[in-house]
Amino acid sequence: MTVSLSDIQQAARRIESATINTRFEKSHTLSDLAGAEIFLKFENLQFTSSFKDRGAINKLLQLSEQDKASGVIAMSAGNHAKSVAYHAQRLGIPTTIVMPKSTPNVKVEDTENFKARVILKGKTLEEAADHAEALAKTENLIFIHPFDDEMIIAGQGTVALEMLAAEPQLDCIVAPIGGGGLIAGVATAAKSIKPDISIIGVQVAGYRGTYDAIYGASGFLGGSTIAEGIAVKKPGKLTMEIIDHLVDDIIIVSEEDIEDAISLLVNIEKTITEGAGASVLAAVLSKPKMFARQKVGLILSGANIDTRILASVLMRRLVRKGRIVRYKVRIDDSPGTLALVSATVGELGGNILEVFHQRMFSSLPIKEADLYLTVETKDISQSEVILKKLCELNYQASMLED
Repeated sequence: MTVSLSDIQQAARRIESATINTRFEKSHTLSDLAGAEIFLKFENLQFTSSFKDRGAINKLLQLSEQDKASGVIAMSAGNHAKSVAYHAQRLGIPTTIVMPKSTPNVKVEDTENFKARVILKGKTLEEAADHAEALAKTENLIFIHPFDDEMIIAGQGTVALEMLAAEPQLDCIVAPIGGGGLIAGVATAAKSIKPDISIIGVQVAGYRGTYDAIYGASGFLGGSTIAEGIAVKKPGKLTMEIIDHLVDDIIIVSEEDIEDAISLLVNIEKTITEGAGASVLAAVLSKPKMFARQKVGLILSGANIDTRILASVLMRRLVRKGRIVRYKVRIDDSPGTLALVSATVGELGGNILEVFHQRMFSSLPIKEADLYLTVETKDISQSEVILKKLCELNYQASMLED
């Protein structure tokens, strides 16, 4: 192996003053939901809100003075960029970051706030990487790879040292896989300390390149995903070698499962995670038998999610759970009718969020109209009680599913 436990232990000492030994705590509520003992490693609480701080500072601290003076360049969908920019600023190293055009605005702005030169180029990480490597040659910059680098891998592996120091009896660690730097470092450290521990990787359905490489599968790779932090089509050469030897299994999760996991972490743990960070909880909840009665460590890898996306995720989950519903109610288009319908909904505990009254664009008789109500309720049963009451009052009412 190109990275050893000693490399990771040295990295831990090297980066100790520049990173946070983040909380690692048992979640009693998530444990009950999963049927296993769930321990959360809150890497979303690092200064740049992701585990990437570890690898970035470990790499930068080992550059020569000449390399530091020349400046560095990195490509990233956000977290690696933000971490490199922050630590390079602290060390006085000029920094250029190349990011795909689809990178969330919050990650672009955060990176620029650390005085990095940000270039948006390409539709994918691969296209951004090609441009960054070309720019590194023409401008004599040191390329800081986001995952396929021994020093980066060693830095990320320090997460596992902290997890096992806090909870030596862990049976399993679950980590997201993008390019593989995190899970390669974690697997190296954890398996060296506790050979019988299971290491499980997680990939999102549209970016399952590591899974396909290991299991000989194939399929379409690409498309949009809420887990842009792990939207990598191919793992690195170094990371793939380690993953192939040390990772026990890989779980593929859906976009909907990740959205649900983000919402659960907000509502239960009061912590914000991006799609990649929440994917580990999504994996455990999607395969409960695989983790039953085990002590499972989940790495919440980052928190850099666009606030608009986060708001949409939370609202969509309320819709899926029947907490927000839409009704279509046929009414007489006469004074006071809308007030009567609204009062009925309110008396039964519904909170009307939005009302749309359709008069003009309709084939209905002139004295009738369709009323569309968006209503917040405590659960689907309350929503059905409201619908039943509207029908009892002789309104033609229905609950819209789409």
